[in-house]
Amino acid sequence: ASQAFTNRLKNASGKPPYHRCNSQDSLDELFMDEYWTEVENITLSSEGKGDAEPQEEVQLKVPDEGEQEKAWLTEAGLATLFDESASDPEDMMGLLFTLTRTQAAAVEKRFETIRKRNKHHHIPDVRDIFKLPGTLESKVSLPQVVGQGNGAGPSEQSVSEPETDINLELSFSDQALSYKEGSKASSEALTDTDDKLSNFKLSRDKTGLTKMGDLSPQDMKKVHRLVLIEMTALFDTTGIDLKAHKAVKLKVKESGLFGVPLATLLEQDQRRQPGTKVPIILQRLIFHIEEEGLDTEGLLRIPGSATRVKAVHVELEGKFYEGLFSWESLKQHDAASLLKLFIRELPHPLLTVEYLSAFMAVLKLPTKKQQLQALNLVVLLLPESSRDVLKALMEFLQRVIDHKEQNKMTLNNVAVVMAPNIFMFKGFRNKISMQQELSMATETANIVRLLIRYQNLLWTIPKFIMNQVRKQNTENQKKISKDRAMRKLLKKIAYDREKPEKQEKPPSEVDSSSQGFIRVQAPQFSKVSMAVQLTEELQASDVLSHFLSQKSSVSVKREALCLYEIGGNIKERCLDEDTYMKDLLELNPSAKWVIKWVIQR
Repeated sequence: ASQAFTNRLKNASGKPPYHRCNSQDSLDELFMDEYWTEVENITLSSEGKGDAEPQEEVQLKVPDEGEQEKAWLTEAGLATLFDESASDPEDMMGLLFTLTRTQAAAVEKRFETIRKRNKHHHIPDVRDIFKLPGTLESKVSLPQVVGQGNGAGPSEQSVSEPETDINLELSFSDQALSYKEGSKASSEALTDTDDKLSNFKLSRDKTGLTKMGDLSPQDMKKVHRLVLIEMTALFDTTGIDLKAHKAVKLKVKESGLFGVPLATLLEQDQRRQPGTKVPIILQRLIFHIEEEGLDTEGLLRIPGSATRVKAVHVELEGKFYEGLFSWESLKQHDAASLLKLFIRELPHPLLTVEYLSAFMAVLKLPTKKQQLQALNLVVLLLPESSRDVLKALMEFLQRVIDHKEQNKMTLNNVAVVMAPNIFMFKGFRNKISMQQELSMATETANIVRLLIRYQNLLWTIPKFIMNQVRKQNTENQKKISKDRAMRKLLKKIAYDREKPEKQEKPPSEVDSSSQGFIRVQAPQFSKVSMAVQLTEELQASDVLSHFLSQKSSVSVKREALCLYEIGGNIKERCLDEDTYMKDLLELNPSAKWVIKWVIQR
């Protein structure tokens, strides 16, 4: 098999025809040689496991046209459009009400495909869902672009922010449409190497950035649906046809460390350590590598001893959870090989079968900024377990790169070595041609480069998505309020205006913000609320500092505390410390402010 691999590379005429789409930074042949060396190491490692329990290969399936659109609408929370019994239509209407024009167009496109393929079934015309120009009154009017005032179209927006600023205020797909209609020339410098990648940064917002993990599960469900629609709209706007894959169900291990689904592994870890978000074995491998030192030359690139790695693999499976494994004897390169093995052996790819094609399509977008925007959306779509593990892995890889002067592992080195371990799930190479594999080599390496280099951007929820979540919550609250009013009317309950106010807020808290201060609660530490003076410059960090100065008995570290925005038009949100409280109060005047102790693993 090793000779067959060597012959396969020789057939590439010494200079593989790497597919370099015009949105990629260059990776020279020296770095790509490291990629193929890593692939050969993986192949040899797989051969050395001949006596191990065989693992079922991931099977890919592309849904039929129509079925793919139904699956997409269902995931987007819009199944009611073609199946009235699928979900609450009122909830669907709240979602539709928040969509921008490009997002609405993405929904219409998939809905029309289903309607045309099911003419014999009663499926309403898309104009019955959205009110298009020249049509009669319908359920929902065509949505205006969020943040565009009087309905100005994307082409009327001035995209004037610096090229290295990522605008989170306006829908990415609307920005892409503005770029397209403005006929901007693709004149970006696309040959940046290694550390010379553009220094993209997020445009700051006074109401604070929202990171993954900051929101409640209820709001995250809304985020997922909106992000799916937005990502599809972005690819539609740029003319990229995105085909989703579906994983065929596998027979997988139900216990152990390696080759176990992430969800299963986290479930067994959480029984030992509640709140665990990253598998304990992966945390321990990373800790060991860093404890031994990140200065080891060729870390991640030079493979460990195949014999030792195989023996340690077996020993870990039997002794890890009992605490009997001797970490002192584990060598650096062996530990790095085990870390890569863990990622590679996951029965379902870390980036998931469902979104693997979306990750690959990112590089087809015309500008680096649009590529990062698309990558941001795809990362947000990953299941929570995959997203958390990917984040922990990218943070570790960046720490390796931080020691490049000693370990000789630059961003390019690390990306090239890790790409086949992240993208090459079991059986992958059997499903593609040699030409496809050669073409995908630089593409996957470049995607890993972007994931590492811009990880501080990619795990952020764009503000326009957050605004849509707030708008949807407001619409849902209006419905709830109407239902409550109807129930009260039917029961003929006398409504006393003063009693509810006294029950909800003590007299000292009524209209506190209008009196120049906010009330902050910390029920885990004190039953008494804390008054904080409201000023233009007051930030969430100031509130936490004020709390710690007032509560000298609290022994919790500052980084373990978070100020939460709760209620109003959001369920629950952990605030970025740079959030300006007065600006956020204007955005969500009904919110309550609560300090909580946050356990992060």
